[in-house]
Amino acid sequence: MAPLVVVEPRRQRHCAECHRGPLQRIVLEFNSPRCLDCADLGHLLFLPRGNAALTRRAREASSLWAVVVRHNKQRTRYERQGLLVEEAALARAEAACLADAEARARRRERDAARRAAEDVRFTAALTAEILRLFPSCPAERAGDVAAHASVRGSGRVGRSAAGRALDEGAVTAAVRASVRHRETSYEELLMRGVPRHEARRRIARAVETTLDRWRTPSPRQSGPRHGDPRTTDPPRT
Repeated sequence: MAPLVVVEPRRQRHCAECHRGPLQRIVLEFNSPRCLDCADLGHLLFLPRGNAALTRRAREASSLWAVVVRHNKQRTRYERQGLLVEEAALARAEAACLADAEARARRRERDAARRAAEDVRFTAALTAEILRLFPSCPAERAGDVAAHASVRGSGRVGRSAAGRALDEGAVTAAVRASVRHRETSYEELLMRGVPRHEARRRIARAVETTLDRWRTPSPRQSGPRHGDPRTTDPPRT
């Protein structure tokens, strides 16, 4: 069942029923704004986002609750700001969080250590895959690309499902993005006001030239390895 939704309007709105306003939060009924009192939600308290445990417990303890959202113009979507919950439910949730605060802090520390270890392993695996696909890429540069692409919560290609699976296309996309920014005049073109797609078109050949060079093993890498029977002198008779 979909939750009740309360909107924080970006422009001044007045209640269509009692005509109070401007309103900080509204409920839309039949495309008309209603204040929280007229929508029978005026007795609820606002709980801002940010504390996951408190939010979850307050929501579970509240027989009536609503999601508060605000429209983000840049991202063209509504984003959650918090909840409206019953006062008694919030009090019980706060008491429960205080009671096990130490245990949750220890769990957060363990989770943080586990995620850090996972990030190190993943970055190392991504670095190795970059060097497999681009054997002439400098090792330090491959590590920089992997570290940048795999930052947790960044939304970069390394954190996509394909990136975590070390998909060749995703790994190549991460390397291409790095080359675009560091080996070409792409950023300079953007600063001069060149549209992004046009700037990418202008530097596309330079990017692919670098990628092709990195894909080609160096003579040392492609030659016979030490200990290869082809490198030893024939036995003397």
